[in-house]
Amino acid sequence: MVMKRQYLLVIYTAVLLLLSGHEVFPQQVTDERESNQDDRRAVFAGQFYPGNAKELNAELEKFFSRAPGPKKDSETAALVSPHAGYRYSGQVAAAAYKQLDPRHDYKNIFILAPSHRVRFEGASIYSTGDYLTPLGRVQVNKALARKLIDQYDFFKHHPPAHEKEHSLEVQLPFLQHHLHNEFRIVPIVTGTHDPKVISRMAEALRPFFNGDNLFVVSTDFSHYPAYRDAVEVDHATARAIASNNPEKLVEVIRSNSRKGISRLATSMCGWPGMLAMLNLTGKGSSEVEVQKIMYRNSGDVTGDSSRVVGYWAMAMVRKKGETNMDITKNAHMDFHLNEEEKNVLLGIARRTLETYVRKGQMPQVEEQDLTETLKVQTGAFVTLTSEGELRGCIGRFQPEMPLYKVVQKMAVAASSEDARFLPVGEEELDDITIEISVLTPMEKVSSPEDIELGRDGIYIKKGHRAGTLLPQVAEKRNWTREQFLGYCARDKAGIGWNGWKDEDTELYAYQAIVFKEQGDE
Repeated sequence: MVMKRQYLLVIYTAVLLLLSGHEVFPQQVTDERESNQDDRRAVFAGQFYPGNAKELNAELEKFFSRAPGPKKDSETAALVSPHAGYRYSGQVAAAAYKQLDPRHDYKNIFILAPSHRVRFEGASIYSTGDYLTPLGRVQVNKALARKLIDQYDFFKHHPPAHEKEHSLEVQLPFLQHHLHNEFRIVPIVTGTHDPKVISRMAEALRPFFNGDNLFVVSTDFSHYPAYRDAVEVDHATARAIASNNPEKLVEVIRSNSRKGISRLATSMCGWPGMLAMLNLTGKGSSEVEVQKIMYRNSGDVTGDSSRVVGYWAMAMVRKKGETNMDITKNAHMDFHLNEEEKNVLLGIARRTLETYVRKGQMPQVEEQDLTETLKVQTGAFVTLTSEGELRGCIGRFQPEMPLYKVVQKMAVAASSEDARFLPVGEEELDDITIEISVLTPMEKVSSPEDIELGRDGIYIKKGHRAGTLLPQVAEKRNWTREQFLGYCARDKAGIGWNGWKDEDTELYAYQAIVFKEQGDE
């Protein structure tokens, strides 16, 4: 049933492209050398991604420009990347691939992708030709492919597994666009769902799990539940992967399936490849850390929350040494608010503001009606504007209270405790617009160059003095990085314009999920 749905989705996508005026070139390839009959052609070019090299590069460049960069002092050993049409999951996939050093010279890139249309035992390694895309030829390490097939009975060359399989093909343009050096792939499509066979497969690949090679697990996450259910299931699955324990992943996938979630066909279509990867990285090994980079689902793109597919970008990194991220380790990327939760927080802030200004009281919130995400202990700022001008802004970092309570308290504080303004009066309420910035946990940075303007907020601390500026401040005022740091150091922390450069000054970065009431400027 799942296979049928996915096949229909491919047909549906192609029809949409035709109706929207896009030409579909299933086998269009740009390559200086002639292809041979054994090469695997770009079947999904023009369907899942642009079939024209110029358009494809332009779309990839857009995705990469918006993706978060890699963490320092670590070496990426493996990636988890989605494989839906680029419209839906391209941004998440780019976030995964941007974790790679584009100058790294990989001997081989092993791609573990699930079979959606063909049933077979074991795994198929394409060994007779290369893969072709609109960006050119991707060389297959055919000698290594044949060696693995000859040595192990669970590896085979089964061409039908590759002929119409999108999950491997769609990964290749990201690698071609991002990496500067030529590379060879070992394209593996998994057919088995037997954990014992998967464990043996991992052992066969273990000699190649080193700094010379890269592994990519191609997988989408939850298929077809409603938005809120997808977020819950996908984060549970991601936590299991982050535990770096193969048994935990199997346990959570089984648990998800027993919950009776409406329309949930699978919580992870590429779980065999992911399970093989966790068998390689070890059970909770301290040498490899799993980082959650970005989460989205198709509802974030289409606006349809009734039926979605989930996507995660993740990286498995080898630590090169002690990192400076001593507050959290990329924990902020695990935090996600859907549109309904944002609206709930805005409603809480609005009711709190109006009740406090009119009656001097804070209204009660029925906690049992809230999602678990709104009960997470994390920081937030509430900003009040009137006719486009700032009217109050106060926030807290990592308080010991649920997010919804932080929003309540900051709504009150912004209206009555901001020393720059008089308290908000009842006659002003209709003109006030509320903006909420939910903060991710802070991360200590070793260099100002790690701060990305428009994405990162900053927190500067020197002794007992500290100050912060939200991410949107630099963007709205078109500041340079030095201006951003200088204003924060002088006007917020009170340590002078160049105080952020002092050796005893600590510099932190965080991100913010920013949203506001509609109908404003």
